[in-house]
Amino acid sequence: MNVNVELLLTINALARSTPWLQPLMAAYATEGGLVVFAGLMLAGWWLARRRTDLAAVAAALWTPVGMLLALAINQPITAMFAERRPYMLYPDLLILAQHSLAPGFPSDHAVLAGAVAATLCLVNRARGWWAALAALVMAFARIYIAAAFPVDVLTGLLLGAVVSLLGYLLVRRALVRLLGLADPTIFRPLITSAPRTPRAKSAAGSP
Repeated sequence: MNVNVELLLTINALARSTPWLQPLMAAYATEGGLVVFAGLMLAGWWLARRRTDLAAVAAALWTPVGMLLALAINQPITAMFAERRPYMLYPDLLILAQHSLAPGFPSDHAVLAGAVAATLCLVNRARGWWAALAALVMAFARIYIAAAFPVDVLTGLLLGAVVSLLGYLLVRRALVRLLGLADPTIFRPLITSAPRTPRAKSAAGSP
């Protein structure tokens, strides 16, 4: 038995011994965790708007885009490996996950979590640490409910982070430039919460 399976069985044994935790983990591993990451992205953008650093705003606005890009790249990878999920291979597990025929490697949920956590670290370090913690809990929860192997979530976290960060590095300059051009327009509230200075107002109103 390899380490991947041994760790799965160990966490599953923990799940059996913690019935009080099962509903929380099952909720967080599915819709609950998605709500948490949506809230983290919204909070990251809201926090970035309070700063004058356009790079932070660019990172906040890129975060959901990077997340979707990482998920899109993950689809052909999961199809190529076509790995069956733990509950399909080990029916004696305590199964808290809803059955799905979709392949499990790398884990979509972990890819999402890794992508969001990685770019939020560029927005705000403290917010990024909270997002990283939420990502680790998501990875653990997917194993806890027997929806993924440890290697599925670890690979997913890494893949999501790498894709999102590399994507941001490629578009950072262009995105910051676009935000600078959009600053004097009606889209300014998306970029900053700071009031427009009198000089900026006159410049925006001049022909």
